[in-house]
Amino acid sequence: MTRDQDRTTRYQEGSLTLPGTVMLGTGVMIGAGIFALTGQMAQMTGVLFPLAFLAAAVIVSFGAYSYIKISNAWPSAGGIGMYLHKAYGNRLPTAFNALLMYFSMVIAQSFLARTFGSYTIQLFGGDESGRMVPILGVSLILAAFFINLLGNRMIQGVASFIGVLKIGGILIFGLVGVWVADSISVDFSAPGEAGTMGNFLGATALGILAFKGFTTITNSGSEVIDPKRNVGRAIIISIAACVVIYTLVGFAVASNLSLAEIIETQDYSLAAAARPALGEYAVWFTVAIAMMATAGGILASIFAVSRMLAMLTEMKLVPHSHFGMPGSIQKHTLVYTVVLGLILTAFFDLSRIAALGIVFYLIMDIAIHWGVLRYLREDVQAKAWVPAMAILLDLLVLGGFVWVKLNTDPFVIGVAVVAMIAISVAEQIFLKKFQETGDRNV
Repeated sequence: MTRDQDRTTRYQEGSLTLPGTVMLGTGVMIGAGIFALTGQMAQMTGVLFPLAFLAAAVIVSFGAYSYIKISNAWPSAGGIGMYLHKAYGNRLPTAFNALLMYFSMVIAQSFLARTFGSYTIQLFGGDESGRMVPILGVSLILAAFFINLLGNRMIQGVASFIGVLKIGGILIFGLVGVWVADSISVDFSAPGEAGTMGNFLGATALGILAFKGFTTITNSGSEVIDPKRNVGRAIIISIAACVVIYTLVGFAVASNLSLAEIIETQDYSLAAAARPALGEYAVWFTVAIAMMATAGGILASIFAVSRMLAMLTEMKLVPHSHFGMPGSIQKHTLVYTVVLGLILTAFFDLSRIAALGIVFYLIMDIAIHWGVLRYLREDVQAKAWVPAMAILLDLLVLGGFVWVKLNTDPFVIGVAVVAMIAISVAEQIFLKKFQETGDRNV
């Protein structure tokens, strides 16, 4: 094999089944969503947080329409990178928004890793030093990296096995939690000081972060069996499954913990909710499920995001350097993704990781819907009102979320703005140089 051949990406067509693809999607969604976001959403909007999950599901359902339409027309391992390229061509909007999605996905894997650490440490009575959570998170990312090196069938097998266990376990937690609770009613009429419209919109934005994992399915496009049918099906099934699970677990947590307790234990609220309901054994059970869920999510996230970056490299939208590494570009992007995830996991806390992720994702999501509405509507046979509604809803919750963060943690919004400016400037310079030299490795 020649050096050039060794550098090319190699996708395995037909290597992912519909159930396997669904497990990859739900792996990211369930891992990030229900285990760590519950407490943060409750802190924003009080006891209304179960309704914020439902509001997020409605918004994501409108948003998924554009992704399904494009994936049915052009299934690709590049996923969102390819979607943006179809709409905006080989220009800055494509590169900028694709990198926003890339970083939001890396942020999601770091979010999962720290959630894994937050739950695992509960088996040992907590972590007063604050050092063990990032150490455990970093260890999980490294383990997922080595599994990803083993190929698609191993990834699908491990993700499917973990997926079945965690979904079954979470359903058991939710059903038993509701069953043993004194009451499953939640007093929505008294949301407290947090219950303002702006805070509810902000919590809904966080809820979208719990569903956005469905976009990882799009990055498996060309590797899914019968992708023009099964990518869209996998997206719908994943979202529907998560709606049921999030609603059930949200009411179980709200029925067994007070609002103050949910907020106090926001990084591990499900484990805290299990203790008054079923005792210490239930805490161990919940932690075990959380460990499996976050591990499966990391595995699926690294798989999808590294393929997206490889496709962007092939499309000559981002610079690439081998740094002396052997193997294909796809292996290189896997390494870059893992290294960046390790850095974020080690140095950022859960709430700030989540904030960066949702800002980046919503801006990219708006660009996808505008691309469908403005440039691709006839090609993908989409109805104009659906992406238009998706844009409106995204802007609404993004505005609410930014408003809340500007009043509570303006630093993270500043980081997001600076990061987006840096991405835009760097990409503009790269694209200009590439057009002049024709050399991707500038």
